[in-house]
Amino acid sequence: MDAPALRLAMVAGEASGDLLAALLIGGLRERWPQLALQGIGGPRMTALGFDAWWPQERLAVRGYVEVLRHYRALSRLRQDLGTRLIAERPRAFIGVDAPDFNLDLEARLKAAGIPTVHFVCPSIWAWRGGRAKRMAESCDHVLCLFPFEPALLAAHGVAATYVGHPLADAIPLEPPRAQARAALGLAADDTVVAVLPGSRRSEITAIAPVFLQAALRLQRERPGLRFVLPVAPGLGPLVREQLQQHAPRLGLTLLDGRSHEALAACDVTLIASGTATLEAALFKRPMVIGYRMHPISWQIMKRLRYQPWVGLPNILSREFVVPELIQGDCTPEALAAATARWLDDPAAAQAVSARFTDIHHTLRCDTARRATDALAQLIGAA
Repeated sequence: MDAPALRLAMVAGEASGDLLAALLIGGLRERWPQLALQGIGGPRMTALGFDAWWPQERLAVRGYVEVLRHYRALSRLRQDLGTRLIAERPRAFIGVDAPDFNLDLEARLKAAGIPTVHFVCPSIWAWRGGRAKRMAESCDHVLCLFPFEPALLAAHGVAATYVGHPLADAIPLEPPRAQARAALGLAADDTVVAVLPGSRRSEITAIAPVFLQAALRLQRERPGLRFVLPVAPGLGPLVREQLQQHAPRLGLTLLDGRSHEALAACDVTLIASGTATLEAALFKRPMVIGYRMHPISWQIMKRLRYQPWVGLPNILSREFVVPELIQGDCTPEALAAATARWLDDPAAAQAVSARFTDIHHTLRCDTARRATDALAQLIGAA
């Protein structure tokens, strides 16, 4: 059997990186059907033939204090992976998000003569602008999800291409609401709240309790509400433990993944800050963004951020189009009240849906093809 025409390495951390990488892999395989892919990835990637030397769960840590607890293990993993990649010499390396892990790895691979691509510009426009200099040292090219990012990187000597967001290609402009409700066993006239407390263990521990308590308050005030909670792979026991501890009487349906169906089906979502908020916006759903982390991590991040928003829908809109309840403001009472306001104001929900439709059109530009074209130019492949 002939050897694969092209071999690339990738590292994607956590569920959002797995999703973005899987969408990119689809475009890569269209261009190079015999492509071989290896490194660190998740279940969506492995389903597409990715050879995961280590599972992505090893990288699913967020926050300064939380990372410190796992620093030695992460550092050893990065060292071992870098040594193996330098020995095997893939045609290029693509780091999918996870900048704290990937940028140092990319610097080492670049120094060894392996072309490096970073997919998803770190949020240097939101916080930690010093990363731009680090990226110039680590990355041969950056694939940017948002249109304003290449100019910011160019000012620091970093080559970049705007490729749009693959989720904007994958998610239909008109959400399949009726189909999603039927698939989840929900009636057309149910009022549905999707509860998305995050995809990391640390997030479930910190955020799920207040989200579940907020849902319980809503249920007491509005007994007819239906609640669904998509559970990320491997987190089922932890989510059930939190549910039993903090809201044992809550009538809530746990879903095995299926977050896109939950977002398509719901009337409003109570959602942790992160990529999922962009997914909710692309499904045109009103939302309440909440987040909690270790107090020390929060104090550090608060001092380093450059703008008042943390949620992607608000950052892209440059205003608070949806509420954000962060850290001390993220209480069951406040979350429940903000969620109820969306349910009581259909005109406001319709207006924010229109704003999200504009965002969807801006980000929808065949990301896989643009990214593959940029990669092909970098490595000189047809």
